[in-house]
Amino acid sequence: MDQKQLKLLRSKSNEASLANLLALDNPKLHAFVAEAVELCNPASVFVCTDSPEDIAYIRRLALETGAEKPLAIEGHTYHFDGYYDQGRDKDSTRYLLPRGKHLGAKLNTIDKDQGLAEVKDYLKNSMAGRIMLVRFFCLGPVGSRFSISGVQLTDSAYVAHSEDLLYRSGYAQFKRLGKSPDFFRVLHSSGRLEENISIDWPKRRVYIDIEENEVYSVNTQYAGNTVGFKKLSLRLAICKADREGWLAEHMFLMGIHGPNGRVTYFAGAYPSYCGKTSTAMIPGETIVGDDLAYLRKIAGAVHAVNVESGIFGVIRNVTADDDPEIWKVLASPGEVIFSNVLVADGVPYWLGDGRETPERGVNHSGPWYTGKTDADGNEIPCAHPNARYTFALHNLANLDPRAEDPDGVPVGAIIYGGRDSDTLVPVQEAFDWPHGVVTMGASLESETTAATLGTAGVRSFQPMSNLDFVSLPLGRYVSNHLAFADGLASVPRIFAANYFLKTSNGKYLNGMKDKYVWTKWMELRVNGDVGCLKTPTGCIPDYEDLKRLFKQVLSLDYARGRYEEQFKLRIPEWLAKIRRIEHIYRNEVADAPKTLFDVLGAQQKRLEDARRRFGDYVSPSKFE
Repeated sequence: MDQKQLKLLRSKSNEASLANLLALDNPKLHAFVAEAVELCNPASVFVCTDSPEDIAYIRRLALETGAEKPLAIEGHTYHFDGYYDQGRDKDSTRYLLPRGKHLGAKLNTIDKDQGLAEVKDYLKNSMAGRIMLVRFFCLGPVGSRFSISGVQLTDSAYVAHSEDLLYRSGYAQFKRLGKSPDFFRVLHSSGRLEENISIDWPKRRVYIDIEENEVYSVNTQYAGNTVGFKKLSLRLAICKADREGWLAEHMFLMGIHGPNGRVTYFAGAYPSYCGKTSTAMIPGETIVGDDLAYLRKIAGAVHAVNVESGIFGVIRNVTADDDPEIWKVLASPGEVIFSNVLVADGVPYWLGDGRETPERGVNHSGPWYTGKTDADGNEIPCAHPNARYTFALHNLANLDPRAEDPDGVPVGAIIYGGRDSDTLVPVQEAFDWPHGVVTMGASLESETTAATLGTAGVRSFQPMSNLDFVSLPLGRYVSNHLAFADGLASVPRIFAANYFLKTSNGKYLNGMKDKYVWTKWMELRVNGDVGCLKTPTGCIPDYEDLKRLFKQVLSLDYARGRYEEQFKLRIPEWLAKIRRIEHIYRNEVADAPKTLFDVLGAQQKRLEDARRRFGDYVSPSKFE
């Protein structure tokens, strides 16, 4: 470290923090911290190690500063983001690109020089009077071939505390990194605050430098915009994976338990608020992770790890009956952060929690009462639709015993799921890897939800459930997926799932717990225990197999008429979908692989042939 940097850090840090930083002999790290201190001008710097004492200090600071407030249950706290800071800000999240470099029309970019000047102007003196917290984390199990080191600088004790619950401590791992510059770096400031709320939200910026592995975030506190090792670093990991020949994905990992003690591991890519966590948490199965996964080829098979070690989950509709393991954690002493819920008498409430809602309390809008409206006359619900909970995975009784395996878990199958009201059947299997990658992954569409800012219910193109986070030209990203199966002795099966199919009058055709049956059927298919019906779009379950599974899993009778409606082939909707997807790849993705068009064309031909034979809407019995 040069003497100017050392002098600056010494003026802002106590002896212990400076010693902790200098113990990491990494010039890139020292320069990053020193430049951030000079830019943001904090009153002091606290360098947090892996020690329980340092981590406990972060939690105390969150309470002392009011970033979090205590609830009635010991260890539980709540946090409010601003009224206009309630989801990932897609419009203000951009890649910093030097002139002449392009990522394609679907990705949000800004000239690097312009973007850096803008965000650094907002960060200038943004931490005056506050503590800069320096945090070290490990993405993936510590000491693993999957491990990636990261450092985050933030002035929000809420953000820093959230990261303690979501990630493995990484100070010791950083020591092993030595002088390597190969680590992720995040700089965040909440900006100006009133009552611990970021008030300059129109100047909210989240800029990502994929060349330098750096993220800048300012004037926001919502975790999706600020906890740098969630989706922000996923973008950095996708570029790293592209260079090194692996995949970084927006996927859960779970163990589905089959006959005779068998466990088959599934990865699943679902857009936020589309059943991702509830699938990973199905009773009787085991969870490895609910959001982010790294996938590598090891000894001819695909293995995957959970990037995280905690859950930042949507709390809406979490109930004791539907989500028993999560509910136990939310109702028991231990570290849990609730965000943007209603609080009344020290008790958190949320939409769809199955309890009677108090008439008054406090929420993200301030003091709340039934019928309260905002400045535009919109009624304010008791809790935000995107309200969240945060806790560490080790709290869960159903945590898979291989969750920290440094070699990850072997992936037997991948599920692509989304929110589709009119086209896809509840579950189907791809014919092979290219068919699954193209028609189920690269063609994924989903109706928008409250997890992102903007209008909900709009059909959105979401390839691999990852479009918001892809940091490569999209055609290259799809090509990487197609090529990933090359050389594998054991290729994962690919399935599509859709829990949101509706009738013409808007009623859901799936029950909340039907997914318990779909996952069991998929596990049996992977292991060759059941057959299927081959349709033009994929392989669907046989009625008799589902009838048996509904009785075994849910103790329900499954009517033939319900099966016919759920698994009906909707040819006009499918052909329209193919036209939409092909248009996007031909007109907006310059380097789309030829295989994609070949697979889409073959699927279109199969659908048109079926239409000539059977009409627009085809009963699954026609394929028996």
